[in-house]
Amino acid sequence: MSDVKDNLLTPENEAKGETPEKFIDPATGEVRVEAMIASYKELERKLSTMMPKPEGPEGKQRVQRMLGCPECAEDYDIRIDHELFTADPEVNRRLHAQGLTNEQVQEVYNLAAERLVPMIFELAQDYQADREVERLIAAFGGAERWAEVSRQLLAYGKKNLPPDVLGSLSSSFEGVMALFRMMKGQGDEPALTGADDMRAAAGDDETSLRGMMRDPRYWRERDPSYVAQVTQGFQRMYGEK
Repeated sequence: MSDVKDNLLTPENEAKGETPEKFIDPATGEVRVEAMIASYKELERKLSTMMPKPEGPEGKQRVQRMLGCPECAEDYDIRIDHELFTADPEVNRRLHAQGLTNEQVQEVYNLAAERLVPMIFELAQDYQADREVERLIAAFGGAERWAEVSRQLLAYGKKNLPPDVLGSLSSSFEGVMALFRMMKGQGDEPALTGADDMRAAAGDDETSLRGMMRDPRYWRERDPSYVAQVTQGFQRMYGEK
């Protein structure tokens, strides 16, 4: 028989060693369960008084003031470092009704500028692009004809222009018309139809701009201001009437 005593139970003295001394009866060494229960109830009472449960609207408002919510919505001090929108009194009123602090309301406006405004700009750009395409379809005599001319313009632009210039010209009606005139001047390309024929007429300005494109500042140094002059020059030739 082994001298080692198998014992799967926790020794009594080890269990007591984990119990605070104030809960141990010095006479018997037993755990004072009643003292532990009384201590727990006292701790629960103290915690409940630290943050009392609000009773009624006035109690709720007192708690909100304790957490940092201002007296009224007009007291919010919102910083807006852009001109995209301003603080909205009705929005502030609704946020104040929810008990939001000044920091929380500020974060609402920050998120609006960060997330929503770019989405609005993108929608506006899409809308503008659709309107420009409608003008081009009308200028070239229909959707099918515009689709063919558009394909030719893209191929011509990729072959003859730097990507940034092509991108700038192809982003507006006037830029596309300038690109069409450049392409037409080098070959027998489809002609315009309708009242917009006059937009395809260019004078000596194009010759001057092409001379600027041969300047090293344009094709070699890629001077930003010089490149912008060339791009804007093409767009001005076909500006709005």
